[in-house]
Amino acid sequence: MLASHALGAALPPGPREPAALQTLEWVARPTAFLRRCAARHGEAFTLRLAFDDGPLVLVWEPQAIRDVFAADPEVLRRGQSPGPLAPVAGEHSILFADGAEHLRIRRTMLPPFHGDRMRAYRGLVAEIAHAAIDRWPRGRPVALLGEMQAITLEVILQAVFGVRDARLAADIRTTLALTRSLPRVAAMSLAPRDLGPRSPWGSFLRRLDLVDRRLRAHIARRRAAGPDGEGDDILSMLLAARDADGGPLSETELRDHLVTLLAAGHETTAGTASWALERLARRPDALARVRAGDDAWLDAVIRETLRVRPVLTVAPRKLAAPLRVGDRVLPAGVHVAPCIYLVHRRPDLYPDPAAWRPERWLEGAPDGFAWIPFGGGIRRCLGAAFATMELQEVLRAVAARLDLAPERPAGERMRRRGVTLQPGRGARVVLSDVTERAA
Repeated sequence: MLASHALGAALPPGPREPAALQTLEWVARPTAFLRRCAARHGEAFTLRLAFDDGPLVLVWEPQAIRDVFAADPEVLRRGQSPGPLAPVAGEHSILFADGAEHLRIRRTMLPPFHGDRMRAYRGLVAEIAHAAIDRWPRGRPVALLGEMQAITLEVILQAVFGVRDARLAADIRTTLALTRSLPRVAAMSLAPRDLGPRSPWGSFLRRLDLVDRRLRAHIARRRAAGPDGEGDDILSMLLAARDADGGPLSETELRDHLVTLLAAGHETTAGTASWALERLARRPDALARVRAGDDAWLDAVIRETLRVRPVLTVAPRKLAAPLRVGDRVLPAGVHVAPCIYLVHRRPDLYPDPAAWRPERWLEGAPDGFAWIPFGGGIRRCLGAAFATMELQEVLRAVAARLDLAPERPAGERMRRRGVTLQPGRGARVVLSDVTERAA
């Protein structure tokens, strides 16, 4: 941990509780903690979290966010602010690469997430969504978060890995389930290291090792098959890619890219889809408008859901040199993060900010740095277009076939599950077939 006396004079104020208590609040009551800090300390405040090696400065004013996203990548080092994902995604992950290496990986992975290749996946997503809808029970509460996780995992397995493997899917679900227990997440955050097979991190890493072995075996089989084993999945494209020296990507690099796509594209998209359906269940008029095929409205539903219910709260980096952010200069050695949750709830940008009102997006969008669910700058999520397409197809499929009613009148609260914020009760709704209502 960096010495507080060396940095404190240059940092904005923040809560005075010990790092362990701040970490517990960050895990157990993240949105309430952020709102309290913002109310007490203003548009920039400093946190001290047990899993970081230095203070974390959060900013939520658009100009300050612009300063962070526009900064020289040699000054802002994402790889030195990995948080709890580092052991999962691996050292070759685009999430933690910087400089020329980050740009190389980005160029390697970007093509399938844009253009004709991405559009070709629309049919696959719709097919998976409709097959899932066929299995959902009608007339009693269903936790749609779990159903959305099953859909997004199947999309990744087929579109990214090129497999339909029930055993691999079960192993991934079991491994990810270890990160959804609040006490376990708190323990992993306070002691982010392997303390043996019965420790929170130890048991998780051993489960992850089982998934790794299956992924590496799948990579080896695909590589051994040569051109005859190629398909239109993303792994096929990665097998044909070249590393910085012109050779094929190593097994470890391929593994890290696949796990990154799994980690970044599974829970996040599933969470947003379940939040959107939880909100639509309370707005039959909004659901009917999606069903009618209003694409502008569908886009507004997705944008508003990502605004008021972002699944990630911050986008951290570590300073390798001093940087002016807003009206202050932050010293080297601190972590700085635009706060997605707080900027999305600024009343000066979004009147009645806590309300879910898709219509606000048909009335004119605010400044680009006021809506940042996918981050920004050169590190903006490369899968943003794919995630948006996936959300569109899933919501279209559900709206076309089902009416939704909330299990309870009150909306669900945001709860941390791993690194994401998800519906506290799992987005529980009651489903009925549209044909039944029409009859």
